Amino acid sequence: MARLITAHDNANAPIVGPADETLRLITFRLVHLSPGATFEVTEPEHELCVVPLSGTADVVAGDRVFEGLGGRDHVFAGLADSLYVPPGVRLRLSAPGGAEIALAGAAAPPDPDLSAFRIPPEEVEEVDVGSRETHSRRRIRHILGQRQHGRVHRLLVSELYADPGCWSGYPPHKHDADDSADETRHEELYHYRFNPDTGFGGQTCYSDGEGPSAYVTRHGDTFCLDRGYHPTVTSPGHEGYIFTILAGFTRRGLVQRFEARHAHLMDTIPGIQGMRDAFK
Repeated sequence: MARLITAHDNANAPIVGPADETLRLITFRLVHLSPGATFEVTEPEHELCVVPLSGTADVVAGDRVFEGLGGRDHVFAGLADSLYVPPGVRLRLSAPGGAEIALAGAAAPPDPDLSAFRIPPEEVEEVDVGSRETHSRRRIRHILGQRQHGRVHRLLVSELYADPGCWSGYPPHKHDADDSADETRHEELYHYRFNPDTGFGGQTCYSDGEGPSAYVTRHGDTFCLDRGYHPTVTSPGHEGYIFTILAGFTRRGLVQRFEARHAHLMDTIPGIQGMRDAFK
């Protein structure tokens, strides 16, 4: 059952953990480091993507050191500089000047063939979708996407930037059933930010034969989705941002099923096929 988690101080604890009532595969934690502070964690059953949202961090992953990860002032100030970490690797995060770091996780078995690696800004793949004329323009920046296929178990991580007053996840689509080449079963988590942060949005969710649910989303909220169509809208006058985690049950690549009654929109919104190809 989809649900919204309102913004709160998580005190570096998981916002969504392994025993979540909605998500079976995905975990999510925000780590806030004051200048000079450190944070340590090991996830024996989850692979992780370490994404600084603001500030710069030094990261020790097992016996490897990754210095100067991040560097942007906030999520609207540039491309992410991130790190992939396999299950069971001890993480130590430190930030001489302070930082906010997202830890995106997905359930994964131990795999000696997987190793930690950095995803610098130049390896982030951007897909431009929609248009201002159709009120659907957004840019999807794939941090862990298909470029990293074979180096990751099931985790997909991206950042979505929506223009003011525009829809994303549109035309409505879902990914809650494994159906040959037409759809895959993937859980999804959204974490929202707005610029300026007084912004808000709307998150809808509905399934065939079931009534819809609708939520008002605000800066710092998190949404957990296990099934259903899930279009999103951003308030006029505010840029929208969604930190997105996807995890597939039977395959890593995502295949979306678009709602049949909106098929006439597929050719009117630019970039839809490019978006689909980037997730597969």
